[in-house]
Amino acid sequence: MIIQQHSQDIETPTGTMRTYVYRPQADGNYPAIIFYSEIFQQTAPIARSAAIMAGHGFVVLVPEVFHELNPIGTVLGYDDAGKDKGNQDKWTKPLEHHDSDTQALVSFIGQQDYCTDSIGTMGVCIGGHLAYRAALNSNILAAACLYATDIHSGDLPSDEGNDSLTRTKDIKAELLMIWGKQDPHIPDAWRMLVHNNLLVSGNVFSWHEFNASHAFMRDEGERYDPQLALRVYGMAVELFNRTLK
Repeated sequence: MIIQQHSQDIETPTGTMRTYVYRPQADGNYPAIIFYSEIFQQTAPIARSAAIMAGHGFVVLVPEVFHELNPIGTVLGYDDAGKDKGNQDKWTKPLEHHDSDTQALVSFIGQQDYCTDSIGTMGVCIGGHLAYRAALNSNILAAACLYATDIHSGDLPSDEGNDSLTRTKDIKAELLMIWGKQDPHIPDAWRMLVHNNLLVSGNVFSWHEFNASHAFMRDEGERYDPQLALRVYGMAVELFNRTLK
């Protein structure tokens, strides 16, 4: 499908959140996917990923995940300075603020005549965590969580007992969990902690581990695996076609 793109400033309880919208050009209304980026916000690889998903018949929204902490339009570089700033933002913003961002996006989607009322989430790295976290919202029907960081530890800022690992039992959406077995940020023991917690919590989920490193979906840099990326895009499209359409 041919797609179109525009930006939308959405008001949240913690400030204006620039959001990039990718959607089919053809008239009609389509299910929505909230696509959460890495710590670097909407880089060129993230924009291309959003476009790929939109081309399969979805409205894809890419919010600036740390909008409170940066000027509108900020994109951090894939370098040491960008990593340092992005990680600082990650450890500064409470999960509760991400929750209110998600609700603002859900409300926005509900007001658009080009959207249906079916919503999924997808994300990479910290965005994988945020896609998982967003599934706590009862409006989210499915979530594709790609090499999600920091779920296992419960260390991201949040109120006591409100970390994502503890709240897993409250997720009703179907989860697609994607991991790289050579990911230094999420080693075996940490992945298994998340896996066992999903089992104990009774969640509906599928679990896939590949021989890949962190950020193997990012089509820039030496860790990119095009073959696996295509396979994972296909798995995400299958999930959302089945659960949202």
